[in-house]
Amino acid sequence: MKKLLMIAAATTFMVSGFAATTAVAGDYTKKCKACHKTDKNAVGPSFKNIQAAYGDAATLASVWESGFKVEDRKIAGNPCNPNYGKYHKKAKTMTGQYKKLIAGGVKKGKITYKELADMVFSK
Repeated sequence: MKKLLMIAAATTFMVSGFAATTAVAGDYTKKCKACHKTDKNAVGPSFKNIQAAYGDAATLASVWESGFKVEDRKIAGNPCNPNYGKYHKKAKTMTGQYKKLIAGGVKKGKITYKELADMVFSK
């Protein structure tokens, strides 16, 4: 019985931790939605275009983790991308938002790059 209670307590802790992480990531993507829409380009490229450009969440997370240099960006840093012209001009603005929202949240321990990238890819 004691073993069963320990397993139940551990499972509850893990599930509640996941729910809290998902809620935090969801909060961050709400902030992202000020400029990024799900299916259409707006101030920033759509989540669907971001998904197409990066291919998977791990690749997007690694670009964020490496500092989100413009030349590493698959849309604003890639002249072959059809949306390059529009978003390359806005790269400075996105760098500021990256530092404030994404890197800042990671530095404070609120979220990881991978968690946020997973949320972008779930849209």
